[in-house]
Amino acid sequence: MLIVAGPTGATGHDGGPLHPEQLGRVFSVMAGVHDLGLDGEIVHAHVTPAGLEDLERVHARHYLDELEQTCLHGGGELDADTYARPDSYDVARRAAGAGLAAIAVLEEHGDGIAFVPVRPPGHHALADRAMGFCLLNNVAVAAASLVAKGHRVLIVDWDVHHGNGTQDLFWNDPNVLFVSTHQWPLYPGTGRADEIGGADAVGLTVNIPLPPGTSGDVLQGALEALAGPVIEGFQPDWVLVSCGFDAHRDDPIGGLSLSSGDFARLAKLVNTFTPRRGRLVLFLEGGYNARALRSSTAATLGALLGVPAHDEPTTSGGPDARVIEGIRSARNAAVAAAVERGSRPRT
Repeated sequence: MLIVAGPTGATGHDGGPLHPEQLGRVFSVMAGVHDLGLDGEIVHAHVTPAGLEDLERVHARHYLDELEQTCLHGGGELDADTYARPDSYDVARRAAGAGLAAIAVLEEHGDGIAFVPVRPPGHHALADRAMGFCLLNNVAVAAASLVAKGHRVLIVDWDVHHGNGTQDLFWNDPNVLFVSTHQWPLYPGTGRADEIGGADAVGLTVNIPLPPGTSGDVLQGALEALAGPVIEGFQPDWVLVSCGFDAHRDDPIGGLSLSSGDFARLAKLVNTFTPRRGRLVLFLEGGYNARALRSSTAATLGALLGVPAHDEPTTSGGPDARVIEGIRSARNAAVAAAVERGSRPRT
């Protein structure tokens, strides 16, 4: 069963035709959903804006008030990449609320996978700052709501950019395991292998920084080898995916070399991390090539649902897998240093 919470952001928060984070992104991913031929079988979640109680679990109240006031006064440029329009606060609250709606439907049915096709994206948003096209951290709002209910949450971020906002928000939270595969070096400059979590959550941040040109086999191998044992020890109750498709080889912003077939293979792997059916939610993050967005969405969801999709062949061959050992070495050294300082690894 496919649960779709959205789309939201298809008619608001418009940055214009020159900004990469365009309204058309939502139409592209929904075309990918349509390509699966499941239109009559999809459960559509009822989306409402996230309330302040949900937002304040991850965002500072003064930031929420400032963002709302900025929008009420006409909006403006928040940084070199990120903008607000008069309707942006409302659109961002609906995007954050969509993840909560998806979880509610999964809890009700106890089955299925959920897809949250929303904009603006969220994984760069910090507690008190918008950045990287992101205003509110959608996946973090959802994760925090689950933690508040006593759950342990795994967040897998396969966007080409590091999810610095998500990492920062859960840096010292022993109930959230954050795993990120991303290109390095690249915006926002965070996500080194030796970033492993705070004193109360040592080892519960797993960064897998990969060089430009990395193919799907290397990325998946790194995820299995470096994050797999940590995930097994953590035993999550829920798995949330920051599902960016800008690691696709045709994306104009990223420099990794994945295909839609690679995303299908990644989705199958991540699904093995779920404890049981009905505990997997995928949140749209980046992805700025319309064709790649459409094909990658269909491939990812098709792989999870057992529905044939016209996937591109998987990729292999670059760079060689020795990069995995370099990441492992840097991570292990950071964990050892934390232990020497008196911290106890959580994995």
